[in-house]
Amino acid sequence: MIRTLLAVSVLAALSAAPAVRAHEAGDLILRVGAHTVDPKSDNGSLAGGALAVDVGSSTRPTFAVEWMLTDNLGLDVLASLPFRHDIDLNGAHAGSTKHLPPTVSLQWHFNPRGTVQPYLGAGINYTLFSGERSAGPIAGTDLDLDASWGLAAHAGIDFRLGERWLLGIDARWIDIDTDVRVDGADVGTVNIDPMVFGVYAGYRF
Repeated sequence: MIRTLLAVSVLAALSAAPAVRAHEAGDLILRVGAHTVDPKSDNGSLAGGALAVDVGSSTRPTFAVEWMLTDNLGLDVLASLPFRHDIDLNGAHAGSTKHLPPTVSLQWHFNPRGTVQPYLGAGINYTLFSGERSAGPIAGTDLDLDASWGLAAHAGIDFRLGERWLLGIDARWIDIDTDVRVDGADVGTVNIDPMVFGVYAGYRF
């Protein structure tokens, strides 16, 4: 689904050739879209290495607001509806969790006067876990995941569709590590460290 939306975004942007105004200091850009959080393939192990952890992917609506500090530099805040991830232990479904990943980044726009505007950013992420549920081999236990602070990197392209509107694609890497407790006992750390891929529509105020 995300790949199809990405292709549609690119084709729509390339087929349009309107006059555009540059990003300027003081502009506020709202982006609304959908992103897939895709954890890395090796999420670590629990219980002294006895349980290999696998965290599944999730796709949810997202929104971001960017305030242009200069024509090139912007401050971006990403938010979303809660992502939901299944958790497997040694290949067996063992639970699920939800998380919110607000991320703040400084972003450099390389071509603020162009129709195609690439950008790079770096910042910090706070991930809050909630709604943990245990199942399968740990069914009936109290599963708890600690909140996480970590660095984040961001790259994307805005395709301008006129004076105010734009379409875009982006990718983020986020450092998310969470300490895990089962029935109050520490059992290890899960390294999620996902890539986040998305597509969005935007409007500049």
